Amino acid sequence: MISTTVRSRLILSTLAAFVLQVVPLPWWLAVVRPPLSVITVIFWSLIAPHIGGIRLAFLVGLALDVYHGVIFGQHALALSFVAYVTIRQHLVVRNKPMFEQTLLAAGLLFAFEAITWAVDGWTGNATGGWTRWLPVITGALLWPLTAAWQVSENRAHR
Repeated sequence: MISTTVRSRLILSTLAAFVLQVVPLPWWLAVVRPPLSVITVIFWSLIAPHIGGIRLAFLVGLALDVYHGVIFGQHALALSFVAYVTIRQHLVVRNKPMFEQTLLAAGLLFAFEAITWAVDGWTGNATGGWTRWLPVITGALLWPLTAAWQVSENRAHR
């Protein structure tokens, strides 16, 4: 049984990540902003896959679609794919060393960006330059801090 504190943490962290994802920043900071919504979906898909799984990813993806004004379902598709892979591997990944977890998170961030890039290209939208891929690096660098919260979250469940 999932406690209400876990559900409230999931909702609050997802809302906070979405707000931080969409807040306007100067161009030089917006280029390196980590994809906090994707990191949050990965985190909750690892910690609580039954409540933070594909449904959460799809809803956050639809919210990102509406905010960015892109084809409806683009971010939802990419985030659902990321959540699916994370859920399939969640039992293995949680026991891996931090370096391997970071590599997986970087791969998932890359997959998210590659899917949105491909859909942008197929629909005739601007695909961006090389700076489009910088959030993958900053997100991977942010993952160890997120995983530290994962350890404290696991202790709270016991």
